[in-house]
Amino acid sequence: MDVNAAVAAAAAIAGVLTGVIAMLAFRWSEREQKRPTRTSLHTDPVLPPGVDTVLSVLRSSAVVLDEADAVVKASSAAYALGLVRGGRLSVEPMLKMARDTRRDGEIRQVELDLPRRGTGRGEALAVSARVAPLGSRLVLLLVEDLTEARRIEAVRRDFVANVSHELKTPVGALSLLSEAVMDASDDPEAVERFAGRMQIEATRLTSLVQELIDLSRVQNDDPLEDAEPVGIDELVAEAVDRCRHQAGTKQITMAAAGTADLRVWGNRGQLAAALGNLVENAVNYSPARTRVGIAARRIGAPGGDLIEIAVTDQGIGISDKDKERIFERFYRVDPARSRATGGTGLGLAIVKHVAASHGGEVTVWSAENQGSTFTLRLPEAAPARDRAQQHPDPDEVDVEDADDIDAVTHSSPHPSPQAPPRASSPDPTAYQTLSAPEAHP
Repeated sequence: MDVNAAVAAAAAIAGVLTGVIAMLAFRWSEREQKRPTRTSLHTDPVLPPGVDTVLSVLRSSAVVLDEADAVVKASSAAYALGLVRGGRLSVEPMLKMARDTRRDGEIRQVELDLPRRGTGRGEALAVSARVAPLGSRLVLLLVEDLTEARRIEAVRRDFVANVSHELKTPVGALSLLSEAVMDASDDPEAVERFAGRMQIEATRLTSLVQELIDLSRVQNDDPLEDAEPVGIDELVAEAVDRCRHQAGTKQITMAAAGTADLRVWGNRGQLAAALGNLVENAVNYSPARTRVGIAARRIGAPGGDLIEIAVTDQGIGISDKDKERIFERFYRVDPARSRATGGTGLGLAIVKHVAASHGGEVTVWSAENQGSTFTLRLPEAAPARDRAQQHPDPDEVDVEDADDIDAVTHSSPHPSPQAPPRASSPDPTAYQTLSAPEAHP
């Protein structure tokens, strides 16, 4: 009996000891799990509540640094700009700002020019960097890309300077001519001569102001809000009528072909202004007793058929160095000739913006002393495509229209500006003729 009691007592004591040991082990395990490790203390700090959400919606590039200058969090934009590489902030001026802010707690801001990532050219990336403390151990860096804003500001500055200069010229001329009229009040012939010059300068000033208004409207308005199907033949007829007087004065013949049954979708006023500018330039820059050709056709494209309208002249042509700049505002190939013809340097800029806002483009082919061809490509209106699909047989084309296009195709003085056509495309010289049926001035 005593032996059994001793065994039972020993078992009870062993059970109690086992329970105590298990409880102690469990408590120790809990403390170890709650205790921060060295890694979490130094390389994985916890962001304050809500900061992660705020950083994810910021438009600026965001980088959070810990006390060891290691990147705790960085937005995808920060990686895209090349600010963070290998888990470290790669821009030394920004890193110095972060260290100074961590030391004294002051917010700092600076604008920097950084080299573009992945380019061999010396192009700079303009950024604005702002550093602020985030809690007691972290530093927040916000970087905003100012490159596009600076480019727009430079364009605006140049535009204002050019407008000021262009407006100053006719206004100054009018002022001088008015003084000349006053001084020559007793000379009727001089008064008449000066008054004629004043009319010319006033007309030039009016044209400049109107084209500035047109350019502003083209840039700010959405042409597709009031879009409608516009017939190419109507646009061509309006452009020819607009330049009839200038062409008649220089004995220039205007020829049009291939414009029937073609329609584009867009703002009629803007499209008429764009094509009118191209035809007017062709007339102004062509010698006397030459021809200006206007031709149109439908071409296939992956996103839908396009309508090509080409305006060809036999003028002075454009040099290679000028081709890249002719669509800039106020740029003139020949400033003296432009002033003589009343050009403002805004016509082609308007054409470019109209084409872009309608989902198209404008291109140019030119050779000095041979002439130029400006090609306007615009999406075709859907109803016109539907009608074309209902009558695909080429034998159904009107005979007179076919003769017109054939004349345009086989009398070209220089190659087309378009890309090399597919096998099924018409002759690439189709738009270079000046011998189509004439629309006499």
